[in-house]
Amino acid sequence: MIDLPVISNKSEQAHAESAGVPLNLKYPLRKSRKVQIGNVPVGGGSPISVQTMTKTKTSDIDATVKQIVEAADAGCDIVRVTVNDKEAAAAIGEIVRQSPIPVVADIHFNHIFALKALEGGVAKVRLNPGNIGSVDRIRQVLTLARERKVPIRIGVNSGSLEKDILEKHGYPTAEALYESAMRHANICEENDFHDVIISVKSTDVRLMIEAYRLIAQRTDYPLHLGVTEAGPTKIGTIKSSVGIGTLLAEGIGDTLRVSLTDDPVKEVEVGKEILRSLGLATRNVELIACPTCGRLEVDLFSITRQLEDRLSGMKKPVKIAILGCVVNGPGEASEADIGVACGKGVGILYRKGEVIRRVKEEEIVDAVVEEVGKFQPQN
Repeated sequence: MIDLPVISNKSEQAHAESAGVPLNLKYPLRKSRKVQIGNVPVGGGSPISVQTMTKTKTSDIDATVKQIVEAADAGCDIVRVTVNDKEAAAAIGEIVRQSPIPVVADIHFNHIFALKALEGGVAKVRLNPGNIGSVDRIRQVLTLARERKVPIRIGVNSGSLEKDILEKHGYPTAEALYESAMRHANICEENDFHDVIISVKSTDVRLMIEAYRLIAQRTDYPLHLGVTEAGPTKIGTIKSSVGIGTLLAEGIGDTLRVSLTDDPVKEVEVGKEILRSLGLATRNVELIACPTCGRLEVDLFSITRQLEDRLSGMKKPVKIAILGCVVNGPGEASEADIGVACGKGVGILYRKGEVIRRVKEEEIVDAVVEEVGKFQPQN
């Protein structure tokens, strides 16, 4: 475990509060430099942003923009789009113009695509400078990025380390990931380019955690967190929550992406929930339900599914608790903003700890949705 400073004085507490960190939790706060991605600040105590990546063909402008808009509606702050061929490079400018959130160009090896993306107005470029060829090519990209005040994310993955680094360390290690990242970061620094964000991802959660801890300890670069190629939704959500959540709880991380074999909206939802679970983001609707057992006397599965559907997209900070029996139900329900403690075919509806009324099982969903609509969050 690295030795990180804790939030111990009033100025640090105010800094944490502005970043969305509840003062009573007192997470350690790593001090990183601030980088601006369009209108979204990253690092320097800024709120932690959630990213995703489009999964359409970039040349299909309509489909790509549609996916971006859906992700933005789900709460996405920054979106990455691959620029991997001439058609994608030709389309990126129009995608940027139509996007409601900052667009990041994902570039591998081809400096021309990087230049086209920068000319198209992207807010950030994901690029490893050492992989795009000659010193002149590198200088062209870094010069244009600096002129346009566009940051670069250096993205290192354990599965694609440089051959010489892999031979030196024998296999992917935290030190190997760090060395690779610093190789590219140093190229930027040598060319007087300092708006750099770094990621050191791995499919191995333990390696990913160790690598991020290492780079957090040795540098002040803002860090983009992620477990690369995390997998299908269930497994990927668990791996990402463990890896990203562990680091965030240690004060490490300035922006994140959950990489799932699923729709970008799902990636955003999981990312937002990781932040909410740690108190690092303003929650929208939070639905709490008991895991159920033999004491259950209502169809809680159907009730929660209906509520998830009816309340999806609701952008109101309200905590809802739906409990299926009388053992823990009344206590848990009364502690939520809106709660229901269920008995045999009925539910007792609570608002801020006060009993509102008794409702039949088939009325619970409508009653909760109605209460959410009337609920007024406290400032």
